[in-house]
Amino acid sequence: MFAVSVDEKCHMNTLTKAEEQVMQILWDKKEGFVKDLLLQFPEPKPAYNTVSTIIRILDKKGFVGHRSFGKSHQYYPLVSREQYRTERFSGLMKDYFNNSMQQVLSHFGSSGSLSMKEADEIIKIMEDLKQNQGSNE
Repeated sequence: MFAVSVDEKCHMNTLTKAEEQVMQILWDKKEGFVKDLLLQFPEPKPAYNTVSTIIRILDKKGFVGHRSFGKSHQYYPLVSREQYRTERFSGLMKDYFNNSMQQVLSHFGSSGSLSMKEADEIIKIMEDLKQNQGSNE
């Protein structure tokens, strides 16, 4: 077991696969009651209580908020998909690629995960960034 210092815990919590699945649905729908979210799951659908438990965990983790309507709660995301994606990718870069975009691209290039078309698109993006940065100086 590795100890995590308080300074390292400043990052957003990582979600489980089940939590991510619920968040993906909530990000798409923008808000919903558990029964609304349940309708969006593929077959076989999880039990109502399972989704209800997951959404309450997400609420406690600070990923979702809710509005109360009697005993029912309508949930909505507090963390955007983009915020979560950025935080997750930053964590992956730090933990597995020494915070180096060069290492990330090299990994995908050497693993065969990157097509020539995608590589050309990345080169174009980088050239555009370089040009824009040059015009801002």
